[in-house]
Amino acid sequence: MKSDFFRGASANIPIAASVAAYGSVLGVLASQKGLSWLDLMFMNSAVFAGSAQFVMVDMWSHPLPVAEMALAVLVINLRYLLIGASLQPLFAGRSLPCKILMMHLVADENWAVTMAEQRRGRATVPFLFGGGVTIFLSWSCGTLAGLLGGGFIAHPEAYALDFAFTAVFTALAVGVWGGKRDLLPWLVAGGLSLLAHHFLPGKWYIVIGGLGGALAAMLGPIDAPAAEEEVADVPGC
Repeated sequence: MKSDFFRGASANIPIAASVAAYGSVLGVLASQKGLSWLDLMFMNSAVFAGSAQFVMVDMWSHPLPVAEMALAVLVINLRYLLIGASLQPLFAGRSLPCKILMMHLVADENWAVTMAEQRRGRATVPFLFGGGVTIFLSWSCGTLAGLLGGGFIAHPEAYALDFAFTAVFTALAVGVWGGKRDLLPWLVAGGLSLLAHHFLPGKWYIVIGGLGGALAAMLGPIDAPAAEEEVADVPGC
């Protein structure tokens, strides 16, 4: 269990710097909106979803539009239904509390790294958990650094910090590319996302693109399931 945890943690270190970089952009924006470090750390712990947190900070005002924020976060994070479904073989036989705890620490980054590892037949729940801890710590450190130094960085785009978000997801996409069988789902997801972004308001393109790509993937061949791992390798799971 320990070896897989540290293997997952170390596998996510190369992208942790990018996570911290675009986390710092969120921190700068949060500073400009008047959030305290306690506000930001609570948001990191309770939500832990970068794109949703950017939307929350953008909507931050007094009084807080709680209902609108909750709806926006729900829409953006609907993609985790698909992410959770993709991890179902990994969680087979696990308890519900274990699934809830592990999924809370699943971000796009450690999910992508875990899926790449699963293609090699070496993914485990501790591996996913270790990656989640690495991403959470780097995200929290980045957002806190941006918040505390926000007064010194009025325009983060001048330092290309905003590009870190694009760069890390481009790298992750290359890492999870599975060959020709992924071509149709990727084209469908990309096409639907562009159309939804052009014609629909808000962040619906995330959900529509993800669902469209998932449906397209259902038309392709099904990969053979990886060999089952030992179940009792995370305490309490």
